Amino acid sequence: MPKNKAIAAPKLSKNALTVLTKRYLKRDNAGNPTETPEEMFRRVAQTINAAEPATDKKKINFEEQYYQTMVNFDFLPNSPTLMNAGRELGQLSACFVLPVGDSMESIFEAIKNTALIHKSGGGTGFSFSRIRPANDEVRSTSGVSSGPISFMRVFDAATETIKQGGTRRGANMGILRVDHPDIMDFIMAKRDLTILTNFNISVGVTEDFMEAVEKGQDYDIINPRDGKVIKQLNATKVFNQIIDMAWSNGEPGIVFLDRLNRDNPTPHIGEYESTNPCGEQPLLPYESCNLGSLNLANMVVDGKIIWDKLEKTVKVATRFLDNVIEANKYPLPEIDEMTKANRKIGLGVMGWADMLILLDTPYNSQDGIELGEKIMRFINDKAHEESMQLAKERGAFPNIKGSLYDKPGISPIRNSTCTTIAPTGTISIIANCSSGVEPLFAVSYVRQVLDNNKLIEVHPLFEKIAKQRGFYTEELMQEIAEKGTVQDIDAVPADIRRIFVTSHDITPSDHVLMQAAFQKHTDNAVSKTVNFCRDATREDVATVYRLAYKEGCKGVTIYRDGSRDMQVLSVAGKDAEKNTEPSVPMESKKPSRKRERPRALTGSTYQMETGCGPLYITINEDENGLFELFTTMGKAGGCAASQCEAIGRLVSLSWRSGGQARQTVKQLIGITCHKPAGFGENRITSCADAVAKAVQLHMINEDEKPAQFTNNGGACPDCGGPVEHEGGCCVCHACGYSECA
Repeated sequence: MPKNKAIAAPKLSKNALTVLTKRYLKRDNAGNPTETPEEMFRRVAQTINAAEPATDKKKINFEEQYYQTMVNFDFLPNSPTLMNAGRELGQLSACFVLPVGDSMESIFEAIKNTALIHKSGGGTGFSFSRIRPANDEVRSTSGVSSGPISFMRVFDAATETIKQGGTRRGANMGILRVDHPDIMDFIMAKRDLTILTNFNISVGVTEDFMEAVEKGQDYDIINPRDGKVIKQLNATKVFNQIIDMAWSNGEPGIVFLDRLNRDNPTPHIGEYESTNPCGEQPLLPYESCNLGSLNLANMVVDGKIIWDKLEKTVKVATRFLDNVIEANKYPLPEIDEMTKANRKIGLGVMGWADMLILLDTPYNSQDGIELGEKIMRFINDKAHEESMQLAKERGAFPNIKGSLYDKPGISPIRNSTCTTIAPTGTISIIANCSSGVEPLFAVSYVRQVLDNNKLIEVHPLFEKIAKQRGFYTEELMQEIAEKGTVQDIDAVPADIRRIFVTSHDITPSDHVLMQAAFQKHTDNAVSKTVNFCRDATREDVATVYRLAYKEGCKGVTIYRDGSRDMQVLSVAGKDAEKNTEPSVPMESKKPSRKRERPRALTGSTYQMETGCGPLYITINEDENGLFELFTTMGKAGGCAASQCEAIGRLVSLSWRSGGQARQTVKQLIGITCHKPAGFGENRITSCADAVAKAVQLHMINEDEKPAQFTNNGGACPDCGGPVEHEGGCCVCHACGYSECA
């Protein structure tokens, strides 16, 4: 770029600037940003443009197109590209799949490679279906195998260690085929939410299984060691177990494996066994994918879709993503080779809910569903057109011979897949638009800021319309934030209530039908969360799973409000009154600075039997929730007493500074010493383990008391803000924290 070229400043919201500063911009050794947002976009544009063929005379023009498309928020690539393009790391892909074979060598090779990928900022998907089941024979040692779930814990521990120092958290997808002998244990694997915390898990479902479910029949269970049928299970029983766990805490999800492979463009190269962490990107072993999203809200002017602008943006974005494949520094040579052989890209969308509002179309309407299908058909067609043009300029993807494109009358194409609907948690915050193809997560919500103050965040389109129509007041925005919906607020005009629907205002079926509409014209898959109210039944969940299968979805992820462990819920009042069946522990939101101790606190004391004798653990609370923990040993003195006192002081400091109970439990549970006590599920492995289990017990007891509900998905561990389940992931809209990134 010429040095005298002016750099346009992007129009950033406060949240966008916070996210960019904290997670994306270059920093010095002291952690201070050394580039502006516009310099970041220029850095990315220059790096991606450098991958254009040297003979192309339009290089400068493409750089400017890339820059303008990003700086105007018409299109943004996935987070690793924004973070790493033009920097030393240079790893630009968001998602990878690694093979896991049935040997120690293969398993630990995969763990090593996982660490390298997570260190570079990527997420990983695995199928554990090739590992022989627990207690199966191991001839080399004359012993028995430990099974896939035990090895998943090793992957989880490695991820926990690696993620501590990164700008993006490591995330994993674990998939097990429904016909694996350990499938029932896998379905129940996350019943305890303190384990496998770095995994999303999904059952790999087959067409045979779903047919057996519909007919109430048994189906074959196959040992992957030798491919032999070892028994049969009742499909309805297994299906109901999946439903029960999904109802309880949102996992496992379901991935329809046969459907993924039906659309596998290169079946001669390999079979799809797994996806990336959020389920929308099926990949072959050692494959990666480069994702990006169009901002549909920017394609509407004066209530009309600007199709010409959308087409131009699709084609610029497709060329951009193809260049990412060349500009990328891959963490493994096998990934470099496989990615360049198939050249998968995944162009998706964000701002869909905003587009519908601008077009005066309700999300939960037939018009909305039909428009979704029309929009995605257009995007998919234009992306394929551009990929075919790139094939003329640069050549088709190397593995095209033998692929689905190797047929008479089909033009060569540069990319074996072109479209994917991915979650857009952080990049949609930067673009100040709605996430993916999700409905609005809220019209107005409360964001915790410094000194325990609360800031009301209002959807920009709603605020604009409310001020234009003359019904905007601070009191109304506060009321909307407290209720979480405008549907029963008379001060909001009926025509506005009609289009400003949130994820909990629509039915679960509405979620599925919208997902299916976009799936019809998406090469890969659609990342989407189907939201349920707290009082939804298991049969409601089962109905959605069946509907997703019937409508052609490639997977389904559900979340029932309030079903996650120790979670802060969303809406006060009516939802709290309906909470007649508390099934999970909860805790109150914490302020972000250390609280001073009041003169009097309320709490409970728990007696826990340890190998060092009885340990009495007292847990006290103030008006904001958990405040302090202290211990008394039944036997005075000694190392055990002093260590327990130290644990109590550190836990208390954590709670008073905003730490959560789940974090305490996660760090302490399962620590062992030479004096365990008890047996089975009640076994206490150490004094630290006793503290963790007392905290769990306390939170369960607290769940039986009246609770204040403040948001949908829990408190953000980074900033204390509201966390929402969307796009198959958990995202904080206040600071950009994501469980899947």
